[in-house]
Amino acid sequence: MANVLSVNVGVARPVEGKSGLSAIDKRPVDHPVAVREPGPAASGVAGDEICDKKHHGGPDQAVYAYAREDLDAWETELATPLPSGVFGENLTTRGVDVTRAEVGERWRIGPDLELQVTEPRIPCRVFAVWMELQGWIKTFTQRAIPGAYLKVITPGSVSAGDEITVVHRPGHGVTIGMMFRAITTESELLPDLLAADDLSDDLRSWITSRLAK
Repeated sequence: MANVLSVNVGVARPVEGKSGLSAIDKRPVDHPVAVREPGPAASGVAGDEICDKKHHGGPDQAVYAYAREDLDAWETELATPLPSGVFGENLTTRGVDVTRAEVGERWRIGPDLELQVTEPRIPCRVFAVWMELQGWIKTFTQRAIPGAYLKVITPGSVSAGDEITVVHRPGHGVTIGMMFRAITTESELLPDLLAADDLSDDLRSWITSRLAK
């Protein structure tokens, strides 16, 4: 059964090697957490802060999910423990192939919450500083298991242990992994992304502008 292994929230804390604050240090909580559509540059997860309001947050990045199976693979590759939440994910999942989730795919979590897969996480300098690994952005990009952002379709609460059910899969084949590769290393895939009806307006505009060059 696919489920939420942990729900993780972050508050603004200093990050070594970076001026200012970041909330990438997300830590598991042991109580139900409300999830709702956020305003611009905000998180959809109650108690979770966004510090880099220019690049993160908002309705299309309301929740970030990463698979425990992928964290386990990274643990082996990096030879270091990786607790749930360490990648800055709000939901650490088990039993869901997040990389192969399609854009527009909908997940029912628990009795009420419904989320829709929107786009992959693109690694940034803060992520690299936080991980304290030489060449981390390049390594993360080459492995192409980025995790997925989700938007809120139906608000609700989420707790560790909640079942995840895929209630809709569009069938167009545009997966999170494919989108990540198209944006980062395989630009020849960009035209194929337009097959996804549920692309955000910003992302569709960005793809169209790139193809026009």
